[in-house]
Amino acid sequence: MAASPGVSSASDAVQASSHAAPSAEPVEETIETRGIEPVPDNERRGRARELFPTWVATNISVLLLTMGAGLVVFNGLNFWQVLFAAALAGTLSFGLVGLLAVSGKWGGAPGAMLSRATFGVRGNYFPGMILWVARFGWETINAVTGAYAVLTVLDLLFGVQSNTPLIVVTLLAFVGVTFLVSGMGRKVLHICNTWSTYLFGLFTVLVLVYLVGTMDWGAVFSKPAGGTAMLIAGIGTIAAGGISWIPTGPDFARYLPHSVSGKSIFGVTISGALLALVPMVLMGGVVSFQSPALAKTNDPVSFLGDALPLWLAVPYLLIALIGMVLINSLSMYSAGFTAQTMGVRLPRASAVSINAVISLVGGLLLMLVAKSFYGSFISFLSLLAVSFSAWVGVYGIDMLRRRNRAVRYHPEGLLDLSPTSRYWYKGGYCWQAMTAWGFALLLGLGFTKVDWFTGPFVSTWIGENGLGWAATALVAAVLFAVLPAPREQDGTEQDGTGQAAAGRGGLSERA
Repeated sequence: MAASPGVSSASDAVQASSHAAPSAEPVEETIETRGIEPVPDNERRGRARELFPTWVATNISVLLLTMGAGLVVFNGLNFWQVLFAAALAGTLSFGLVGLLAVSGKWGGAPGAMLSRATFGVRGNYFPGMILWVARFGWETINAVTGAYAVLTVLDLLFGVQSNTPLIVVTLLAFVGVTFLVSGMGRKVLHICNTWSTYLFGLFTVLVLVYLVGTMDWGAVFSKPAGGTAMLIAGIGTIAAGGISWIPTGPDFARYLPHSVSGKSIFGVTISGALLALVPMVLMGGVVSFQSPALAKTNDPVSFLGDALPLWLAVPYLLIALIGMVLINSLSMYSAGFTAQTMGVRLPRASAVSINAVISLVGGLLLMLVAKSFYGSFISFLSLLAVSFSAWVGVYGIDMLRRRNRAVRYHPEGLLDLSPTSRYWYKGGYCWQAMTAWGFALLLGLGFTKVDWFTGPFVSTWIGENGLGWAATALVAAVLFAVLPAPREQDGTEQDGTGQAAAGRGGLSERA
């Protein structure tokens, strides 16, 4: 199989640069040019806290307001249940993001690239393709929401009503800005995320103060509690958004030094996500008491013009718009790596253009053709959670087996697509990982019900409570754990846990 551009010489380059003198501190370029090749040790710097703005920015989205409203209108939850659902869902999903992000520090490569070590250099194409397609859907949803935000601001300020030509122009502008920002790379994204975090925090406090002073809190707190099944399903709905970021976690931790604590990466990821996620979901739930149509509207943004005064609605929408641009930029940034891993022979910034075009076309269909934005969004989230959870279960067990430094990721093996690759396994496939992933994925779909698909197991307790994603991850993990441990092509014997026998008792590095 032919290697991607630059792969033929990348192995030597990585090997040489990893032995460079520690004092050789290259100046980091404003526009990132590194692709999927692992980051050598001499280019790694920073602290875990630098990831904090990234995970705040991933949750600056008015979609969370819509989801919070859905918990009240469709799931029948009260204030305290919405708060509990948001906090628990954010902790569970972004806790997994933080845990698996540690592998980026270990291997210095994007998650889609490290996945080659799990599934094999050929086997990785199968889960990689599904993850890539899921990225298309997520970017389309965000692009549509961003375009609606622009249309709402134009309506509030200038009275310009939405029409088809304006929809096309706003969507094109949103996708274009997203493409430019994501193409510049990690450093620019970090700067933008930091400032958006400050601005978002300021205006969120203002919105909360306004709601505290104007809401009928007697009506809010008098609402009876919803059923346990609806609470569990609501937790799953909110968690699905966080689960979609799990394969992306390593992409942002790959530049951190080995000395950075894995616990710090885990803690920063959760705290950053919860800082934005919980208030957004809770605000959506509270606003829905006055505007229940929020959960049913085809436009998930315009309600803010009715719920907030003009002086607050416009700047808040603009900040949210910036947040949505960054969310999509972060997603497209990682999608570029996925495209390269899948064999797209383009630099990362150029590979991003594929996702930009698809999100533009999909966005037009969703805005001009689809009958229900919320229905389409929830259907997408349900399928997204299952498809990502199957990968998470297998990848997580493989990562646990690499706790010892002796069996961590090898740059040369990740870049080598030939039968000599360390991760060639059997014909380029790790059959144990592929079996666990494929079986869990099919089982998870069986528990899933969306607008146009109903699995055969939706009437079971797992299906009725919306726990198909959790069952998928658990089954994938257990099955991969009990199957014979894969053997990498380096002549190293492995014990029953998948760890190298030669590495037992050897030098280990803190997680």
